[in-house]
Amino acid sequence: MTVILLALMAYQVTGEAVHEWGGIIMTILVITHQILNRRWYAVLFKGKYNLYRIITTCINLLLLAAIAVTAFCGMSMSGYAVPFLYGMAPVAFVRRFHLSMSHWAFVLMGMHLGLHVPAMTARFKIGTKIKTIVGIIPMVIGACGLYLFLENRMPDYLFFKVPFAFLDYEKASVLVFAESLVMLFFWILTGTMIAVICSVIRRKNMKDKHDKD
Repeated sequence: MTVILLALMAYQVTGEAVHEWGGIIMTILVITHQILNRRWYAVLFKGKYNLYRIITTCINLLLLAAIAVTAFCGMSMSGYAVPFLYGMAPVAFVRRFHLSMSHWAFVLMGMHLGLHVPAMTARFKIGTKIKTIVGIIPMVIGACGLYLFLENRMPDYLFFKVPFAFLDYEKASVLVFAESLVMLFFWILTGTMIAVICSVIRRKNMKDKHDKD
């Protein structure tokens, strides 16, 4: 889904038809993912909620909502994949919401991935010095991602400030995908840092509780 997301963000490279079919494939994959992840929904209102669970639940639900709105708006403007659904809602409305919600989905997808990074990398044991050196690389890439995110006016799209995306059709395809990947990496890094902070807070609370006992 991450690969398809990057392709969807590269509209000026893929073209409208591929963009629409990519959106349909993404929608099907998301629905399939929700079905396979049905156990998560079954325990949504069960158990205690710590800070990490609250954040992950909010991000997951917001991501699902953003993708749902993006898909609906995209199908309402479809001219290739599902043209029979064109006009389900006013085009002026869905065009603006499709632009905004697709970028929110991009941000939330990155954070969603990042929240799982500490758990996926916990088994890898490396030395402190190596960890420090290796840790600098993601920070540099993340800083570049934030710069590109602001340089490409992404906040304007997120907050409905512009009705259309300003795309550079002369930019090399490789560069378009690379920039999207680096911007996504910034949000993955953001999600990772949130997960790490939540873990530190959880350990501190457990230590304080143990000391009181």
